[in-house]
Amino acid sequence: MPTYLADILAAHRARASGDHRDLDELAAQAQSMLAPRDFAGTLRGSGISCIAEIKRHSPSKGDLDPDLQPDLVAKEYEAGGAACLSVLTDAEFFGGSAADLQLARHGSGLPILRKDFTVQEADVLDTRLMGADAVLLIVAALNDAELRRCAARAESLGLAALVEVHDEEELVRAIRVGARLIGVNQRDLRTFAVDHDRACSLAAKIPSHVVAVAESGIRDADDARRLADAGYDALLVGETLIRATDRGARLREIIGHPVAAR
Repeated sequence: MPTYLADILAAHRARASGDHRDLDELAAQAQSMLAPRDFAGTLRGSGISCIAEIKRHSPSKGDLDPDLQPDLVAKEYEAGGAACLSVLTDAEFFGGSAADLQLARHGSGLPILRKDFTVQEADVLDTRLMGADAVLLIVAALNDAELRRCAARAESLGLAALVEVHDEEELVRAIRVGARLIGVNQRDLRTFAVDHDRACSLAAKIPSHVVAVAESGIRDADDARRLADAGYDALLVGETLIRATDRGARLREIIGHPVAAR
């Protein structure tokens, strides 16, 4: 059985172990930047919102669109009604880069999530320095102390923290650190298999004041409707959009349904 998460985290933690930069200096640089755009607030609305993902490669699916132009894809997504963007910056496993994020930022005015594997506070600071408006914190990748430190660092920078969970135990941990933006990933990051019922089964356990995001395995308008009815504020959609011939039209097709009140 493949252990994608273990391999990815091992690589990121190995790099982090050699990172001796001064956090105070990084923080000073990050604080000097323009304030982040309101990622979480943008996802609240009367209809289901979409975080549209820019991703070149998947460890389980191989190349998706290795030659994509992030600025042009960002424009397609904005025209299709995306509320926010997600940009993969992991190079080794997903073929992404900080440059991809910066190009996407130039291509649209949408708030951007840096999609990567955060393992230390310096990663959170780098996220702001790249120009992102939100950072991904994967509960399965962090112990409680790391999760608290990274969440606090994000808050100090005005960054939204999308705290990602896969089961009820991780959801409890996310709530315990005061997460205000929680994503339920239907993809098992250890095997990359998708459970299409996972998000719905956890929806009722997410507090009503939290912005709830369903991630991965969202294929069509029926999936979007089911997740909206379960109470999700937003969807994070990647592979379905990247593989589409007309990404804007595919996005409009998926998000044309209202969100039920939680």
